[in-house]
Amino acid sequence: MTTTVSVQTIYHCSLERAFKTPMLCDVSKVHTRFGIMPKVTHCTEDENWGKPGYSKKVFVAKSMTQKGGWASNDKVIERIENTYWKIEVSDFQAWMLGFTKFVGEWETSELEPGKILINYTYTLHSNAPLLYPLNWLFTKTFWKAYMKRVLENIRKMADQDEPYLYE
Repeated sequence: MTTTVSVQTIYHCSLERAFKTPMLCDVSKVHTRFGIMPKVTHCTEDENWGKPGYSKKVFVAKSMTQKGGWASNDKVIERIENTYWKIEVSDFQAWMLGFTKFVGEWETSELEPGKILINYTYTLHSNAPLLYPLNWLFTKTFWKAYMKRVLENIRKMADQDEPYLYE
C-alpha cells in the first residue's frame, strides 16, 4: 500500500536557494527531532550526494524509536535543476510501522522573482496489511505535521543563506 501527502508553501528567496537548500545543506538542521522522529546527527558515504543514482547513510540520535546510529539510506532518484528532486529513504534500521520506504518529491516553481512556490510530497510505502489503517493515519496526521516543520526549518536555512555542503 502507498499513502501520499503533500504540503505547499511560498519561500521568499531565489529559485536556486529554494531548490538547493533542502538537499544540499546540512540535513541535521532540517531534521531536528519531532515527536517520535529522532534528530539527524550526520551522514556518511555522501561524497556524491545530490547527483542522481547516488546515496548517503543517515545517522540519528537515540530516541524512543531509534537506538541511535545508522538509521537509513537516502538516494537521489531524479534531479531537474531548479525544478524537481525525487529521493528515496529506505533500508530502515529500526521498525517503521511496516513502512518499507519513503519517496520524497520537492518541486519549486518561480511565481515571480524572489517568490517561489514549494510543493513537497511524500509517498510512504508499506507491506503490512494489518497496519494499513495505522499507516494511513500516521501519514495523514503525524507525517504531514512533520513535513510542515521540515518546510519551516528549510525556510530558515534559505533565509539565512545556509552554505551548501554538496554540489
